[in-house]
This record gives sequence, structure tokens and C-alpha cells, in this order.
Amino acid sequence: MGENGPLRVGVIGCGFFSPNHLQAWLGLPGVKIAAICDRNPDRLAMARQIVGPDPAPFLEADALLTSGLCDFVDIVTPPSTHHDLVLLAARRGVPAIIQKPMALSLSDAAEMVAAMAAAQAPLMVHENFRFQAPIMEVRRLIDEGRIGAPVYARIGFRTGWDIYAKQPYLATEKRFVLADLGVHVFDVARFLLGEADRITCEAQSVKPGIMGEDMASMLLRHTSGAISVVECSYASPSPLDCFPQVLISVEGANGGIVLAPDYQISIRSGDDIQSWNAEPPRLKWAETPWQVVQDSVRETQAHWLKSFREGREPSTSGRDNLKTMRLVEAAYQSVETCSVVKL
Repeated sequence: MGENGPLRVGVIGCGFFSPNHLQAWLGLPGVKIAAICDRNPDRLAMARQIVGPDPAPFLEADALLTSGLCDFVDIVTPPSTHHDLVLLAARRGVPAIIQKPMALSLSDAAEMVAAMAAAQAPLMVHENFRFQAPIMEVRRLIDEGRIGAPVYARIGFRTGWDIYAKQPYLATEKRFVLADLGVHVFDVARFLLGEADRITCEAQSVKPGIMGEDMASMLLRHTSGAISVVECSYASPSPLDCFPQVLISVEGANGGIVLAPDYQISIRSGDDIQSWNAEPPRLKWAETPWQVVQDSVRETQAHWLKSFREGREPSTSGRDNLKTMRLVEAAYQSVETCSVVKL
């Protein structure tokens, strides 16, 4: 990379979710895809249909990391591979973005963060819910003081969408919805209300043939004194299913905010009530109903580029995401012990 030239990204993993990453990189200024990597030649070929002939193809991650072609890597692989790939990037001194969940255990995540810190290489978790346009709008309204200090929130992602069709491995995960989806809703709770200091969790396994929990409800007490009810479910065939949208209600000392289906935001501030639509712009490559997620992928990557160029820690850095991972671990502990867990 020249001083003012484009940053060069290597994308490791060309499976189910990777087209969103590839398309987003192609549409962002100041970056180019220099390399793609997957052990499956067929997936590499499918990625090539998106990125064209220029990026160098690799079958092994270490070969990409040692090629000198990339300023950073974007790791879009299953969670079971994250720990080893990030440690490999740390050994090569290559900055990295990693898909969520950062790791399968809190101890692995802590090791990954420590390794990248020792290598002085930035690490960011691709926690894209935080960058969804309607959720950012809720945060903006809170920051403006429109409802006063938040005292309560309800944050939910409940769906009966067939997530197993393209990610069949999820059915065999012993730690399932809390690890896969809980990281998202916990991060939103932290984003809107700040850190939590205790948690209670109840989990259920509803769909036949699923090894782990596919439904969980959590009660969080935040250090500010606010309370949040956080829900995640892959087993909710409701007629109001609005996959993949997050529904939010926040109450403050002077009003409240509701993010309802179809991106409708309503706010009561004192005696004033307003409503509007906060649907994100539809990208040319977006597909229904994924547009809110696909736009947030682009915004997540744009945030990384800005932070990387300015030498700042990204808001969803590995260090920050450890706090979300601690909530996941505490939720499992609460289920196992039937108790309130202090953080």
C-alpha cells in the first residue's frame, strides 16, 4: 500500500456469508481485494465470480498471510476455526477482522486478543448489528437526550426462519443460540445501555434434532442502574416474524423509543410523539430480506477502514468484544446453576 493508496484486504473463507463481505469491500473506496482463500476450490471459484480475476487465490491461510499481498485479512470462516486463524495472523503480524462469535470459549477469545496485542496488530470483531442503520438511529436519539437517561430496554431477535438450510452445522452446536445470536443482542444491549454487572438467563431447546439451546431469555442489570430484557430465538414461528430485524423498546426518564417491524421508529419525548421509517438504503447487490444486514456489513467494514487509517481502536475491537463474550459465558453459567451471575 502506498501512503495514499488503497488498503489491501485478503478474505479468508468463501462460504455462506462471504458474498456479503466481498460485495461490501468491492463497493467501498480506499480498499481493494488483493487475495481470497478457501480450502474448497469450488468455493474459491464462486468467490471469483464476484471479485473477478485480479485477487490472488489461496487454498491455505498461512500462504496468504505470508504472501505480503495484504495489509489486513477479513476472516469469514466458521467459529471453530477462529482461534487458530487469529493466532496464525498474530504470528505473521497481520491485522484482522474476525466474524462473530469471536471464539467458542471466553478463554480462547482472551488468548486471541492477547496474541494480537502482543503482535501490535489491530483485531476487530465483525459485530455488524451495532452498525445497523435503525439501531444506530436509536443510539443517536439516546445520545441526544431526547428521552432522558435510559432506565429499561427490551431487545429481541426472535425468528422461525430456516437458518439450517445454508448453515447445517448449527444444528450440531452444543452451545448454540447464545453463542451464535446472543453475541449480537448482548452487544446491542451494551451499545444502548452500557455495561452490565449481573445477568439471569433461561434457555430452551425447542426444535427437534437440535443439540444446543435454540431459545434464550435474559435479564440484565446495567452498571447505570438500567434493566434490559434480552431475547434470542431461532424457534419462534410467529406470524409477526420479521427476520432478520431486531426489535427494540427503550424507556427513559422523559420518554421512550420503539423500533418496530419494518424499521418503524417512534419516539415520545415529553408530550411530543414522532414516527418515521429508518430502513437503510438498499445496496445494488442487496437481497430481500437481508438488506439491513448487508448494509450493516458495509458500515462495519467502513468503520474498520477509518479506524485502521487513523490508528484508532475500532469500537468493536477484540478487546471490547471480550465484554460481550463474558456475557455469553455468564448466561451459560446462569442456566447451569439456575442463579444470578455477577460479572
